[in-house]
Amino acid sequence: MIDLNRRGLVMAAGGVLAAGAVGMPAWANPERKLGYAVVGLGGYGLGRIIPQFKECQHSRLVALVSGDPAKAKKVAAEYGLPERGIYDYKNFDSIRDNPDIDIVYICLPVFMHAEYTIRAAQAGKHVMCEKPMAISVAECEQMIAACRKAGKKLMLGYRSRFEPHNVEAIRLARSGAIGKLRYFRSEHGFTARDPNTWRMKKAQSGGGSLMDIGIYALQAARYTTGEEPVAVFAKETTDRSDPRFSEVEDMIDFQLEFPSGVIGSCMSMYSANRNQFVLMGDKGRIELEPATAYSGQRMWVGGERSDKTLVTPPPGPYANQWVGQLDHMAQCVKDNRETIVPGEEGLRDIRIIEAVYRSAREQKRINLRG
Repeated sequence: MIDLNRRGLVMAAGGVLAAGAVGMPAWANPERKLGYAVVGLGGYGLGRIIPQFKECQHSRLVALVSGDPAKAKKVAAEYGLPERGIYDYKNFDSIRDNPDIDIVYICLPVFMHAEYTIRAAQAGKHVMCEKPMAISVAECEQMIAACRKAGKKLMLGYRSRFEPHNVEAIRLARSGAIGKLRYFRSEHGFTARDPNTWRMKKAQSGGGSLMDIGIYALQAARYTTGEEPVAVFAKETTDRSDPRFSEVEDMIDFQLEFPSGVIGSCMSMYSANRNQFVLMGDKGRIELEPATAYSGQRMWVGGERSDKTLVTPPPGPYANQWVGQLDHMAQCVKDNRETIVPGEEGLRDIRIIEAVYRSAREQKRINLRG
């Protein structure tokens, strides 16, 4: 039986800068919650991110950016924001004049991520950007360069890195609890129904299921093993007569080769519902299903299939995974330290995703080294 004692979260603790210095900037005040401007009032920004601020210890909602003035005013009134905290895409750059805004959270379609990350950095604000980071490696590099030039932090919205089951899976995998790691398997998908959504337009999404939901499988393979893949091989299966998939892929199966010999086998899809991963070692396995969903995660750890234990991890320091990422960013800004998912992390995923697409297109193994 695998020892599950001493379970703990691998969360970065947030310190605070010393207060009381002459000329101390507002963000360095340990008593002040850092202000977020949420860009985009679609389903995720409005339905998932904005409601979380009430649970945050270090973050607060201070501004909205939307192309729908009526919607923005309604949301501002609901959350007690002043009208001066409402912006549209034309006057976005004037956020530089609002000292209440410390961090900009970009919840826009992927093709808009680079533009608004760069503009936010140029306006003197730190940036949280939703995944996937951008539609290309080139755009990711531009985003990182802009934030670096402005002296601002760039963090990716990889919420699962703050979800207790995933955090515990990382700890167990890296502690040797299941022995030498050998194999990772994950399937991530959901049934996409609307052929007219921006996710089905390649110029706006950068790709199909791999960019949207398959990136969770890729992330999990990387963060549970703690390794970077050295090669990929992929195969795409898409019915182009289906109006949903005239521009983007449905199913894509990709294999990852890691330096230690671990093999990752991942599948993403837009035509079936699935959310799980299994990490196998020579002494046991870790299974999560659902693995990266908004809620309901379950984790089993054990040896043979008949010898598994349902594990409930410690709850962690945050109310939930969204609060975790919001407050982690705020704490890192206050402490002037790097986040656990900086822009470079998003860039790594897009580099691998581009190689996966190339492998599927050329039907060959792609070496990621050199």
